[in-house]
Amino acid sequence: MGKQSAQNPRFGKRKIPNKFNTGRKTRRLEEENVAHSPSSTSSGELPKEESNGVSSEDEMVYKEPSMYDKLLMTLGSSSKSVAAAYKQRKRQEEGLSDSETDEDDGTESSSDSDEEDDSEEGVDDEFPMKGKPKDPEIDGIEEQSEDAETEDDLETSDLDDQESSDSGVHDLGISRPSAVEASMCLSSFDVHFGHKLTKAEVENLSKKKWKYEWEVPAVGMSKGKWAGTGECFIKDDNPNSGYGLKPKLYKHWLDVYNTSGGNNFHSSRQRLFFSLFNSYRDILHCNKKPFYHRGSDEDASAMDAYIMHCLNHVFRSRDLVMKNDAKVSKRQETDDNEILADDNFLDHGFTRPKVLIILPIASIALRVVKRLIQLTPSAHKVNVEHMDRFSREFGTEEDHDNEDEKEIPPGDQDYGNVKPHKSTKPGDFQVLFGGNSKDDFMVGIKFTKRSIKLYSDFYTSDMIVASSVGLLKKIDEAKVNKEKDVDYLSSIEVLIVDHADVITMQNWNFLKSVVEQLNHIPSKQHGTDVMRIRQWYLDGYASFYRQTILLSYYSTPDINSLFNKNCNNYHGKVKLVHEHKGVLTKVVLQVRQIYQRFDADSIEHFDDARFEYFTTKVFPKIKDSIEGGIMIFISSYLEYVRVRNFLKSQSASFCLLHEYAGQSDISRARVQFFEGKRKIMLYTERSHFYHRYKIRGIQNLIIYSLPERKEFYPEVVNMLDAHDMACTVLFSHFDLLRLERIVGMAPAKRMVTSKMSMFSFS
Repeated sequence: MGKQSAQNPRFGKRKIPNKFNTGRKTRRLEEENVAHSPSSTSSGELPKEESNGVSSEDEMVYKEPSMYDKLLMTLGSSSKSVAAAYKQRKRQEEGLSDSETDEDDGTESSSDSDEEDDSEEGVDDEFPMKGKPKDPEIDGIEEQSEDAETEDDLETSDLDDQESSDSGVHDLGISRPSAVEASMCLSSFDVHFGHKLTKAEVENLSKKKWKYEWEVPAVGMSKGKWAGTGECFIKDDNPNSGYGLKPKLYKHWLDVYNTSGGNNFHSSRQRLFFSLFNSYRDILHCNKKPFYHRGSDEDASAMDAYIMHCLNHVFRSRDLVMKNDAKVSKRQETDDNEILADDNFLDHGFTRPKVLIILPIASIALRVVKRLIQLTPSAHKVNVEHMDRFSREFGTEEDHDNEDEKEIPPGDQDYGNVKPHKSTKPGDFQVLFGGNSKDDFMVGIKFTKRSIKLYSDFYTSDMIVASSVGLLKKIDEAKVNKEKDVDYLSSIEVLIVDHADVITMQNWNFLKSVVEQLNHIPSKQHGTDVMRIRQWYLDGYASFYRQTILLSYYSTPDINSLFNKNCNNYHGKVKLVHEHKGVLTKVVLQVRQIYQRFDADSIEHFDDARFEYFTTKVFPKIKDSIEGGIMIFISSYLEYVRVRNFLKSQSASFCLLHEYAGQSDISRARVQFFEGKRKIMLYTERSHFYHRYKIRGIQNLIIYSLPERKEFYPEVVNMLDAHDMACTVLFSHFDLLRLERIVGMAPAKRMVTSKMSMFSFS
């Protein structure tokens, strides 16, 4: 294959392969069929015409299933008639009996149950990385571990000893297969990546029109339900199936769960989340209670589920490649000139990395990677390279001094040993920012047969864990320096974005730019065997196969827009719909809260409408007032800049408290406001998120734009400190998502549709 790749370095049209395999595999099948032929005589002797072998007219030849065969197998999972048609087609082509057909169907190309391949040698790397670019920060580390890596990479594929049990695993995203289809051994991985998109399907997907056709209650969420496109796949699964996991992964996960004190894995949250993620559909879960809000059980369950899904995806991808490597080796031994370029051997992307996990801060990345290591079966983590460096760079000194690799039960993770301590800050702030809050990081993770390699070169990694800030820096560097590139993002098949709500507090446009950079056709050939690249990669359809899982504490228009416009998985979408109760009951002060609605024609102009309403209806009242203590709370930094410039133009007395202000400026502003030297203070949501200041001297609170984080509303309102307190809130019907989280879903809908434009809460 390497020789053929060198002769054909470009992505050219593949040559039609020889459909008939005359190698040892064929002869073995011929001998087995002859040995078990029902036409043998009662004495055990073969008929005379068969004694010297099978006749040319009835010769049994082995034929790899075509893409059409795979399509029939896939469709057969939901249609008995299609399954029967497929069996009939095989009988007509091969002349096999029903029992022989059932025994052989689909096991060569789509099942992981080929035990014969367990003894074959292969290379752990998907493809040789000739001339790959090196990251200067980790180049030395790669050189040190290269010798050790070679031995591991030459090991045989880690196919499970009882892989045949894996072949019976039900696809959780597709209807349960019939008894006939059970023999076809298609996992959700096989179904998703084996499908061949037509031009009509691509055109339809490009229109980005999604219709959610079903809803089912969300287990464990009293007021939540899952809504999805296409056919509903959320059903009660067979606990004996392994839920789509490779057997060794499933066994290890079950052992971890039982060791942690669990007693019903089938009904556990992590298992239910895994079934959802393993459907290979795009997922939007925007009501995940985070660990820093006493939601450690749900947060840890979702994290365990997507980690297991990523491990399962990486191991299945590797096993497929290594099994095909063994088949290629067999065929080349038989015929050096045979071209192995049919669809059955298309198992590569442009580059090796298949999973990208985007997280907001280093302390969260530390939790995820530590849990990833814990959930990896022991045989695959005999050696974890560079763990000390990772703990040092992503943790704190306390983390490094208290390393503990014990299995930690879901819901009880120490989250980087960060625990609340005595402070004036809220407990959730202490937990979230008590560890390493660095937001610029990127690390590659590579799996071999017996080790996990942290800080591996991105082109030899299986997974990449990074922040949107770190990724965007690499993308910008590649734009400036043409010798650099980010082609390792070209073949991402599973994208996880966890704690998306925290990312919105950083810079959402960074994440959007990163997602838009994924799955582009690379600018260079990075040592890839072009004859093994999947056709849909070459066609530029990779983004339609990428699964995106978005997990967030709450929903925003930006998150919804990314999910609707940048997530185009052909398999469909699933999102959580949740009814909010509101947080008005957490306002402990007896203060009248006046909500004033302004009208806006479109989402493009509603910022202008808000600003106009403030300058014409609200500001004239506070301008003429002789009293100070007026705080204007603003959610967006762009809105803050606009209001600041307006106040300057009006020669107003004001001070500033925003996320980019220095500590000395912040202290000065707080003192001036409290002492009445400045009449107005501008305060941004991001400043409150990163500092949680307790502002004294507030008499009149004007919420220019509602906060995204619902807990900020009662925190800010409860800062009012006067006998004659006032609170005014501006909103439009485009603020519905924020309004629902604060006043509740039913009141919010009435407020945006009512003929009245002013509402009062107390």
